[in-house]
Amino acid sequence: MSSFDDRENAFENKFAHEAEMQFKAEARRNKLLGLWAADLMGKDADAAADYAKEVVKADFEEAGDEDVYRKLFADVGHLANEATIRAKMTELMAVAKAQLMDEA
Repeated sequence: MSSFDDRENAFENKFAHEAEMQFKAEARRNKLLGLWAADLMGKDADAAADYAKEVVKADFEEAGDEDVYRKLFADVGHLANEATIRAKMTELMAVAKAQLMDEA
């Protein structure tokens, strides 16, 4: 194999790994968001875990974060405004990425 082919394969592997890590980070962030929102709503541990799964599933409706935001706002918009929810989304993405890095 030529060095060009080696570099191409390395780039493809890196891209696939980064896409997988981004997917995992978003899923983890969504779980954390679900747990945060469940706490705001006063759900017990079992109900909170179920709700967190609902938030993770909501992310599969469309590309991007708006589907997750809409789910959260519909459920906790009376407890947290848009800025708070979006800030929590950003904050928990950093937490999720840090957790994944710690596991690696």
